[in-house]
Amino acid sequence: MRALRLRTVFLLIFTFFLSASNYAIAASDSSNRVLNFSKKVEVTKFFPKADRYGELREDIAVLPAMAGEEVLGWVFLTTDLVSTTGYSGKPIDTLVGIDPNGMLTSVQLVKHAEPIVLIGIPDSEIKQVTENYAGLDIKKEAEQGGSAHELDIISGATVTIMVIDDSVVRASLKVARTLGIGGLKGAEADTGPKFVIDPDKTTASDWMTLTGDGSLRRLTLDVGQINAAFVEQGNPKAIKRPAKGPDTDSYVDMYMGLADVPVIGRTILGDAEYANLKKRMKEGDHAIVVLGRGRYSFKGTGYVRGGIFDRIQLIQNDISVRFKDRQHKRLNVIDAGDAPTFKELDIFTIPADSGFDPSKPFRLQLLVHREIGAIEKTFLTFDLGYQLPQQYLKKVEVAPVAAEGTGEGAAAAPAEEQRVELWQRIWNDRQVDIAVLGVALTILTGVFFFQMQVAKSEKFTFWFRIGFLTFVLVWLGWMENAQLSVVNVLALFSALTTEFSWSAFLMDPLVFLLWFAVAAALIFWGRGAYCGWLCPFGALQELSNRIAKFFKVPQVTLPWGLHERLWALKYMIFLGLFGLSLYSLAVAEHYAEVEPFKTAIILKFQRGWPYVLFAVALLAAGLFIERFYCRYLCPLGAALAIPARLRMFDWLKRYKECGNPCARCEKECMVGAIHPEGHINPNECLNCLHCQVLYQSDDKCPVCIKKLARRKKFEAQTGISKTEKGTSVKQPA
Repeated sequence: MRALRLRTVFLLIFTFFLSASNYAIAASDSSNRVLNFSKKVEVTKFFPKADRYGELREDIAVLPAMAGEEVLGWVFLTTDLVSTTGYSGKPIDTLVGIDPNGMLTSVQLVKHAEPIVLIGIPDSEIKQVTENYAGLDIKKEAEQGGSAHELDIISGATVTIMVIDDSVVRASLKVARTLGIGGLKGAEADTGPKFVIDPDKTTASDWMTLTGDGSLRRLTLDVGQINAAFVEQGNPKAIKRPAKGPDTDSYVDMYMGLADVPVIGRTILGDAEYANLKKRMKEGDHAIVVLGRGRYSFKGTGYVRGGIFDRIQLIQNDISVRFKDRQHKRLNVIDAGDAPTFKELDIFTIPADSGFDPSKPFRLQLLVHREIGAIEKTFLTFDLGYQLPQQYLKKVEVAPVAAEGTGEGAAAAPAEEQRVELWQRIWNDRQVDIAVLGVALTILTGVFFFQMQVAKSEKFTFWFRIGFLTFVLVWLGWMENAQLSVVNVLALFSALTTEFSWSAFLMDPLVFLLWFAVAAALIFWGRGAYCGWLCPFGALQELSNRIAKFFKVPQVTLPWGLHERLWALKYMIFLGLFGLSLYSLAVAEHYAEVEPFKTAIILKFQRGWPYVLFAVALLAAGLFIERFYCRYLCPLGAALAIPARLRMFDWLKRYKECGNPCARCEKECMVGAIHPEGHINPNECLNCLHCQVLYQSDDKCPVCIKKLARRKKFEAQTGISKTEKGTSVKQPA
């Protein structure tokens, strides 16, 4: 049996790496993705008269839509062409059709991993928004910098819709310019002089000078202008709800400047804060300082919940940068003594891989919303343009472009490189997070390998566990949103049986590393390594129960027969979800709401009241029955327990007296994983190590107490003390 288990484990590992190698080969050609998705969506969705897709173009990842030998238009995948990622940190894949006149014929959302969409808003609403892009004139978008249309934003999914909008417009512009659609032309090679920020100009200035020479640019809107803009938009609901107060009251007053320019940075930030900014920035990074006052906040509060600033984005030609909380730093004061007072003072870092050029014009786009119902909003955008004054730049020599990169297929290289390197850029941006998780996993691995030494001290084991679970809940869960879900298991199985892709996993490095750790832990320790130590919701349950015990909340112990039968519930839930996933993964994801993880951890209870009530009810039950949800309802725990049967080692030590006559471990096991006869059920054990503390306790374990008594009796009879036993010194009578 043991040999069979070993063969099975090695077969699974071999299959895992074989799949990885296959994907690595496939990933080298990102254009295969549009071919794969085109098999799922008929060409008639984009061009009703078309009879097939043509051959993939060599210069850009675009499929012609053919009717006989006539090309009716082209179909492309947005994520093959632009690197915009969604709220979840993963790409949103959208197929787009464009005709020879530059009009979009259809836009189809084909794949996404947006948590806001999956858990709160019907998928059909998001798909309807994307389909509404049919008829968009890309020629007008090119003339107006991608802002010739109005955003159709769904309340609660602002970031998701803005990302879709950005990727559709920018990818369409790239295709139109590359193919010359609608008379558009691609950007000509920049043969002029190249400019960079001059590091030698460092003398601090003053507020008046910076605002006078354009070093700081301003966007100011009063109440009257905002009301007039919504009137021009034409939404009757918005017109009926004008902003209150005098028309001359300030609504938005924003200033922006490039903070990494020495003169601007030192004037606004001061020498010490400017030095700190330069230390934080990586090579090639840039930074802007944004100052605001007035009624409307350019930051809002959405970033607190989701980590993304959904009211502002930086745009430069076809490049757009949406800022996340880790790219943000608050300022306390403005160093320039003659500066006015602001409510918001913030620095945002522009990553090096964005393609941003500080010497060229760019704009900061502000999204202004107006509530027109209980949960309904409408939106407008305003631009704050910026051009760094020439005095801060210096000319540099540009190396000539090698002839090897030219040729018909060269134009496709940037788009392909963007797609292939997307996950790598995310991993580079999160090096600190990866290192922190790596250290935590290393520490936990050491604890498991040396569990007897760790469990020697009951006090140390208790407080180490409390500290580690607090770290998992606060940092891993609430801050980093690295909560695994049964949806991941279902999606993996679905991908393995259809078109396996590593991209969805690699896009979130912490989740990927957790799954890798889970796979290894299942072989060595079973499911308890994750469920007992690394699950943020599990940590929330246990910590809340500890607080309940501190306040003397009575604990309920179910009869063993009922307790044992309730274990089966989570397996039934998992099998039900698994069966649904065979029919439809989207349906299974909907019913996976039986997991409260998204509500309690990912969205931090910022959801509709039914979801919050469900999560709170489970936590309330856990105050009386420790880890109630883990014991009886968690489908992820069930999914992990099944392959955990293959584990190769039994690490938890037991005495033959365990269960007969002693039942202390059974009674003190926090999840009731120990049978009355003393056997530990590995499917239910969370590896909390409490039984190993009791195993070595000279105060609580009867076996240890008897051993200690015999030793003391022997010492008394022989006159050899415990400290002198090693030297065999006999005490005088």
